[in-house]
Amino acid sequence: MPKEKPHLNAIIIGHIDHGKSTTMGHILVQAGAVSDKELREMEKLASELDRPSWKFAYFMDRLMEERKRGITIDLAFKKFETDNYYFTIIDAPGHADFVKNMITGASQADCALLVVSAKTGEFESGIAANGQTTEHAFLAKTLGVNQIVVGVNKMDDPVVNYSEDRYNEVVAELKKLLKRVGYKPDNIAFVPMSGLMGDNLKEKSENTPWYDGDTVLQAFDKFEVPEKQVNKDLRIPVQDVYKIKGAGTVPVGRVETGKLKVGDKVVFMPSGITAEVRSIEMHHEAMKEAEAGDNIGFNIRGVDSKNINRGDVVGHVGKEPNVVTPDKLLQTQVIVIWHPTALSINYTPVTHLHTAQVAMRFAKLPKGMDYMKRNDKGIVMLQPMRKVCVEKFEDFAPLGRLAVRDMGRTVAVGLVRDIVDS
Repeated sequence: MPKEKPHLNAIIIGHIDHGKSTTMGHILVQAGAVSDKELREMEKLASELDRPSWKFAYFMDRLMEERKRGITIDLAFKKFETDNYYFTIIDAPGHADFVKNMITGASQADCALLVVSAKTGEFESGIAANGQTTEHAFLAKTLGVNQIVVGVNKMDDPVVNYSEDRYNEVVAELKKLLKRVGYKPDNIAFVPMSGLMGDNLKEKSENTPWYDGDTVLQAFDKFEVPEKQVNKDLRIPVQDVYKIKGAGTVPVGRVETGKLKVGDKVVFMPSGITAEVRSIEMHHEAMKEAEAGDNIGFNIRGVDSKNINRGDVVGHVGKEPNVVTPDKLLQTQVIVIWHPTALSINYTPVTHLHTAQVAMRFAKLPKGMDYMKRNDKGIVMLQPMRKVCVEKFEDFAPLGRLAVRDMGRTVAVGLVRDIVDS
């Protein structure tokens, strides 16, 4: 991919069945990112599975298992371009137990499209206390996705029938929610759209004459390029590692900060394994140098892929990523999003930070609190149960954000303010 236009990573988020994959698939078709042959294959497949309306979703839901069940399991990467940008689209799954994937995906996103169904009942279940519209919005904000566009979807549904009143009702509720999460609703485009029919995705729709704002792609074109952290030390959280015949070991991840060049000596933490970078690729194209914001694979020789794990963080030798051990505490600014009762000291759930997952113990709650329940916030001391790479949020933001998960749900989100001895 030539680098004339800036490159942004976008994530598609929202409650299950609100139309994320269909919307994204249709955007890819309208943006010219899908060949006629692919489109014909998908139409054939959709009609064979007796679900013709799902054809657009199939570009994003590429696993057969997902096609049959109609849900997006692993993060799918697709790219397209607008007038101003190249976008890599990360389609975030909408089922509750897939939020783990969303967490690692969102930590790589510069911007988001929040897809919200305007259908009666669907909209309300998404913004309920346990709905994923609420959960995903909280997560996106915590994970550093500061720019979003909201797609008010399913305007074509017979119940909604392109109603301006229903659109206004939905937008008013969403503005309240997004404000509570920490977004500034006045800076957000709320686009009435249909992922299935294509209304207001690229072209203005005749079905919404009352709407004079941007289409989804026009709103995407108004995103700003986040300041790239190229001058900081190198940090690449490992998302995956492949063993490729004839090439050796290929770790994959997003360069969060700094630059990586062919020939660099790198170290994988917390293990301390070192290696030399033989080659770098982005979207199957070789590059000499990668920088903050690039999703890359890089080839190293002499290191067995078994010794590198998802959740490791890559840095340059001599400027190693910070590792915390169980004798340290993370002073973390936390907000509780959801819990069936309340959480107290010694609660030890799985915590996700960058691409790592590690159990952490709530060692100390905010002053004056014996327990924390939904919407409570404050400074919590978290003790990691094993070695993991963590940085202070102010030093390396992507490595200082975390999400606490339990019972298949996001319980809390937080920012690491300091690292102290226990």
